[in-house]
Amino acid sequence: MSPEQWLEVERRVIDGESIRSLAREFCVSEGAIRQRVSTQTTRVKNVAQKLAEAQTALAELPIRQQYTAISLADKLRNISDNLAAAAQYGAQTAHRLSALANSEVAKVDDADPLKSVDSLKGVAALTKLANDSAGIALNLMAANKEQIKAINDEPPRRRLIDPSKLSDQALEELLGAREIDA
Repeated sequence: MSPEQWLEVERRVIDGESIRSLAREFCVSEGAIRQRVSTQTTRVKNVAQKLAEAQTALAELPIRQQYTAISLADKLRNISDNLAAAAQYGAQTAHRLSALANSEVAKVDDADPLKSVDSLKGVAALTKLANDSAGIALNLMAANKEQIKAINDEPPRRRLIDPSKLSDQALEELLGAREIDA
């Protein structure tokens, strides 16, 4: 089935349609549908339940407190987005500084490293800066360890490419990359 068909099946299962009828309609086994959508369906239903509960709780507040709660939620989302961006920039900076430290190591005389004290000091300083720059990213990863594990445990989703929509050059590059990977 195409990715679009799977999205349609997932949406219809979430809407309450029976897996049996969808399996007949799309000519796939019920087990294939259950395997593909059960985790997603449960997750979507849980999120929907939490949203419904939050909306009910919000509606029970006086109007002024509703505004305050919505404003606070917006601020928390913005903080989260900004921290994620800071983590990304910090990780990129750490990567660059580590590369610079690595190039400084090449200047160290292996036979007599103490002759290269200045280079060693540079390596130490760059390594410390790299480690410090990675701090936000590492802390976010540690705080979201379970989500990261779940993401890494998911099988990769392969995107289907319609070759008729690609230029000849893009198609040649993709095929070349595929040969290199093989």
